[in-house]
Amino acid sequence: MKSAWYRDIAGGGPAALAGGGVTWRTVRRALDAQWPEPRKRHRPRTTRLDPYKRIIDGFLQADLDAPPKQKHTSKRSFDRLVDEHGAYEISYQMVRSYVAGRRKQILLIAGRGPESVFIPQSHIPGAEAEVDFGDVHIVLAGVPTRCYLFSFRLSYSGKAVHRVFASCGQEAFIEGHVHALKTLGGVPRGRVRYDNLKAAVSRVIGLGRMRVEAERWTQFRSHWGVDAFYCRPGIEGAHEKGGVEGQVGYFRRNHFVPVPVVDSLAQLNAMVDQWDIDDEARRISSRPHMIGEYFRSEQPSETAAGGAFRDGTLVHPASGSLQPDHRPIQPLLGPRQADRPDGPGPPERQRPCRLRRPDRSRPARAPQHQGRLPAAPGPLPRSPHPEARRLPRLDRAGAGPLGWQVHPSP
Repeated sequence: MKSAWYRDIAGGGPAALAGGGVTWRTVRRALDAQWPEPRKRHRPRTTRLDPYKRIIDGFLQADLDAPPKQKHTSKRSFDRLVDEHGAYEISYQMVRSYVAGRRKQILLIAGRGPESVFIPQSHIPGAEAEVDFGDVHIVLAGVPTRCYLFSFRLSYSGKAVHRVFASCGQEAFIEGHVHALKTLGGVPRGRVRYDNLKAAVSRVIGLGRMRVEAERWTQFRSHWGVDAFYCRPGIEGAHEKGGVEGQVGYFRRNHFVPVPVVDSLAQLNAMVDQWDIDDEARRISSRPHMIGEYFRSEQPSETAAGGAFRDGTLVHPASGSLQPDHRPIQPLLGPRQADRPDGPGPPERQRPCRLRRPDRSRPARAPQHQGRLPAAPGPLPRSPHPEARRLPRLDRAGAGPLGWQVHPSP
């Protein structure tokens, strides 16, 4: 468009040049060049801080070898400029703005970079989820009380299930999973991301991904087929499950402001369930569809177009792509292995590849760990809540207590 405009001006003669506000040299360069000339960078505007920039650079370069907790802050740099160099004409805001950008440049020049970058995540429907706790404050029976919000969020659709507990211990952690998996209608096929909370992790080994899990949590997730993935400790690990981190903050700001006044946690959780349903009608960021529409594509369907083959390979009903099921086949077969017919079987025996649901016509499968777990995960000792006594049992053949297929951990 700009080249066509220049051609029109060139064809109109000097009068058109005068009306366009350009000279003939500008038009000639535009017609001869294939690409527009790069925009000229203006010279930076001089400020009162210019005479002191080299001094600030010296402060920051000296920090490269200083102890981690004894480095120059913006406030300390400003104080030294005023005390040692008489820089009374500058302000603290000028020093803070310069130090914020210059510190990163000096680190890169010294080879201490590169800067951290973040890549947007993409997820497969029904494949991954994230779990986290967040604290909330309520007025419970007239008493200001601090409670804990359990959040289980599907990574693809953003559908989240919440539950409020009086503590964030292992009982609440397990009960929150039971409620979430019952509400969602299945178990994610892929990994579920966790931080290193004590309810699941007894000890972190080294700087890698090795964890010593709590015994009761190992029994629970093995029964339900939850593939746990533990994030790195600290703030770096929070970025690995940023979806649920932001979900907890959004839910707290939008539904717990003003502070709820309730008579019991059961009343509050009934309100939370309704809030979860209402949130299906909202959009996340710039997504074209609502959360509920994405979630419907993740829910298991008996009439899904996918199929299951005898070699354990699953067909994604949406794209038709093959997604291998890496669980070994032979150890999962029960004692009735000889009764299983050959071939893929009728369509009613084929399970969808999204959130897992039971296949009641398939023979029972024995978990890999059946010989290593001496007892079923019953209720915790002195359990105060009757819901905590409804934990899954490993001796259920073929299906879990809520009717979902028992899948051992890979």
